[in-house]
Amino acid sequence: MSESIVGVYGDNVATWLAFKEGSWDAYTQLYNDYFKVLNNYGYKFTRDVNIIEDAIHDLFIKLWTNRAGLGNPVSVKNYLYKSLRGIIFRKMQGQSRFVDLESETDYNFSFEISFDHQIIANEEERELQHKIKTVVKTLPARQQEIIYLRFYEGLGYEEISDIMEININSTYKLLYKAFNNLQGALKTSKLAIVIGLYTCLGTHIHTN
Repeated sequence: MSESIVGVYGDNVATWLAFKEGSWDAYTQLYNDYFKVLNNYGYKFTRDVNIIEDAIHDLFIKLWTNRAGLGNPVSVKNYLYKSLRGIIFRKMQGQSRFVDLESETDYNFSFEISFDHQIIANEEERELQHKIKTVVKTLPARQQEIIYLRFYEGLGYEEISDIMEININSTYKLLYKAFNNLQGALKTSKLAIVIGLYTCLGTHIHTN
C-alpha cells in the first residue's frame, strides 16, 4: 500500500474500502479512530458541545447511508475534516449564527498552542514561543485555522484549500497574511516564526 495514503489516526484506505463494502466493523473502527480528532477540530469553531457531537453523528450517519456512492479520498482524515466543517457551519447558520466561508470575522476559530512537551534550553527561544502563543490568539479566525492546519496538523496547501474550501492561491495568500501579521507583532523574521511554530506540533485533544 502506498505510504501517501496511510497517515496518522488510522488513516487507512483499507478500512475505508471495507466500510464502503458494508463492513460494520470497519465503519465503527473509523468512528472510534476519528471521533476524538473530529471533536477536537469542531471545538475550534464552537464551544457548544451539542453542536459538535450532533455534527459528528450526522456525518457518520450520512457516511453509512451513502457509503456505496462514496469515492476513495487520498486522506480519510482530510475528507472527514472538510465534511465536519461544512456540517458545523450549516448547523450554526440554522441557529442564526451567521457563517460566511469567505469572511475572516464571521466565524470563530481558536486553539491553544502548547510548547510544554518541548525541552527548550535557549531562553530567547522560550521567549519567542511565549510571544507566538500570545499573538496567534489575536489573529482573525481564518488565519488561526490555517496556522492550525499547517503546523499542528502538518497538512499541505492543497489539503488545506480543500478543507477550507478556498482555491490554492487564496491558501497561499492567507498563510502569507497570517505570517505578515505575526511578523509585524513579533518584530522578528518569518524564519524564526516558522521554526517556533514547528516546535509546537502535536494537538491538545479536547474530550467531553
